[in-house]
Formats: sequence, C-alpha cells, structure tokens
Amino acid sequence: MTFKLLAVSTALVGFAVTGAVIPGICDEATPAVPVKVAAAQAVTAPDFAGISNWFNSKPLTIADLRGKVVLVDFWTYGCVNCVNTLPHVTDLYAKYRDKGLVVVGVHTPEFPFERSASNVQAALKRHGITYPVAQDNESKTWNAYRNQYWPAQYIIDQSGKIVFQHEGEGRYDEIDRTVAKLLNANS
Repeated sequence: MTFKLLAVSTALVGFAVTGAVIPGICDEATPAVPVKVAAAQAVTAPDFAGISNWFNSKPLTIADLRGKVVLVDFWTYGCVNCVNTLPHVTDLYAKYRDKGLVVVGVHTPEFPFERSASNVQAALKRHGITYPVAQDNESKTWNAYRNQYWPAQYIIDQSGKIVFQHEGEGRYDEIDRTVAKLLNANS
C-alpha cells in the first residue's frame, strides 16, 4: 500500500468515526437549515398522492384544507430523528388545533417493515399521535413535495401555499412562531 493510499484511507476512517462531513461527498449529512419561502415565491402545496391508508381521519386533500394552516410532517417510526420530533409536533397540534391548525403526518417508510399498517398504528398509539396520518408506502406524496429527508416539515398557509420548510430536528420555536403568526395567535 502506498503512503498516499494509506493517508487517504486513514482520513476516511477518521471522518467516519468522528462523524465529520466531507463536503461534496456527504451532503446528506449537512445540518438542515430551514428554508423560508417569500410570499411572492411560495408554491402551491402538492396534494396527498398514493396514500394506502389514513389513520385518525378520513382521506384528506389540500383543497379540503384551504382556509386552515397545515403542517405536513414527513416521518417514519423507525427513524430516531423523526421520533425525537414527535413530542414537538403533537404539542404544536394540541396548542393550535382549536385555532385552525391541521397537522398531517405523512408516514413514508424507509425500510420494508415500516410498510405494515399495523406497525404504523402501533407507533401512533405508542407516541400518542391523534392527528391525521397518511401512509405513503410508495413515496408518491414524498416525491410530489420533492422531499429528501426524514423528518421534514412543511407549513402551508390558508391559501394552500408552502410558506415554510425545515428538514431535521430543531427549530421548534421558529415553527411555533410561524404557525402562530399565520393563525394570528399568541404563541
């Protein structure tokens, strides 16, 4: 093994062990930064597509939800980061549901065992989720939103436009303030 090859191999092992990010190679590990969409640039939220099951609700459409503020939360129960966000999403729902917030969880599985409706139902019970959840086993809603990460949140205003997007954990206060502002509520 040449010295150069040994040095590169050692560096790569070091990056892997420490969790460091190699720009251009490990972009998926880059910390998520929320994207605020200006009103003039806001895009209409795609509809829910290819949903195999609805939990806690009859089937919903974005058109049905006009006039409401909607938080679309992409998650899967096998994702630790997703599970870490669930208490914040359920708290937000409890805080604002009577003021016009609708939370729609979009459960998009990463692994085959996450496709089971009974496993999703058990996860909803385990995490105390009472808001509507769409089971997106074929990733059609995921693709319609051009989503790339678990978890990811999209806030949709009363006219059906995406006005806020965030990938990953955190930014809970900012999400709360955005929802409160759209609802004209005090957070």
